[in-house]
Amino acid sequence: MVEAGVKTALATRVESLGGCEVKAGEPLAPLTSVRAGGAAEALVRPRSPDALVALLKLAREEGVPVSILGGGANTLVGDGGVPGLTLKLPGDLFPEVADVGPEEGWLTLGAGAAIVRLINVMRAHALVGAEFLAGIPGTLGGAVSMNAGTKNGEAFCVIEAVEVATADGVGWLTKAQVPYSYRHSELPPGGVVTRVRFALRKGDVVASKAVMDADLGYRKRTQPLSQPNFGSVFTNPPGDHAGRLIELAGLKGYSLGRAQVSTLHANWIVNLGGATARDVLGLVTLMRQRVLEQSGVDMKPEVKRLGDFL
Repeated sequence: MVEAGVKTALATRVESLGGCEVKAGEPLAPLTSVRAGGAAEALVRPRSPDALVALLKLAREEGVPVSILGGGANTLVGDGGVPGLTLKLPGDLFPEVADVGPEEGWLTLGAGAAIVRLINVMRAHALVGAEFLAGIPGTLGGAVSMNAGTKNGEAFCVIEAVEVATADGVGWLTKAQVPYSYRHSELPPGGVVTRVRFALRKGDVVASKAVMDADLGYRKRTQPLSQPNFGSVFTNPPGDHAGRLIELAGLKGYSLGRAQVSTLHANWIVNLGGATARDVLGLVTLMRQRVLEQSGVDMKPEVKRLGDFL
């Protein structure tokens, strides 16, 4: 179990590499949207691509586990904490690049930047095409790894290429080189997304803003954004909605410890204050079991787990 505030030999070893901000025994709950879970043995923010590669090389050579923490949305950290390295890329690790022509444009942003940053840069250059990503929490790196999206589109609809760091260096992969599917993508083993290039187009910016504003308004009315939360907990089964199945199983508003199935949207979990990862995971397990019993559907969790669960 990782102890909060305790500095281990690993943290000291990482500090000796230089080029990184290292926090030993750093609590991770405040860095996740559901505000639950334990500490990182070593939370590391690399200050350059070279420092990131050096970290990944150290991890490979010494058999150190590596976890990636993006914006912390849809991420559950175990109560036992996260051993090894927990990497969090700064949002400003890379400069933004905009290549805009008369009819189309390409935006390149760092993977540590929030998804909303893409929306803001898109609007600043009078581009359209990524409206469906507006309002989705998390980082661009997380959007790549989860192929984040809504019923109106998914990240790989607008991704042209992805830059990935491994222990052997940094390089670009085209969209065709990254297998992806609904809420999933397959990156090289041990790879960390560092930058993302988006292909967009010139269009009606006023209409684009209206679409995003309407979507954001709908989210505020139907999702528990005023509470510590995560969602969607499960991916939607083909031809159905996970929230409908969970509500049909009688679990909307159900609590386990201090974790609760949201009363606004049954495919979201909220922290009522003081929830543990055990509470949250127990609720996820119960939701899946009850839906299987009630509807015969084995739902697939969308939540990313990090660390040790007690």
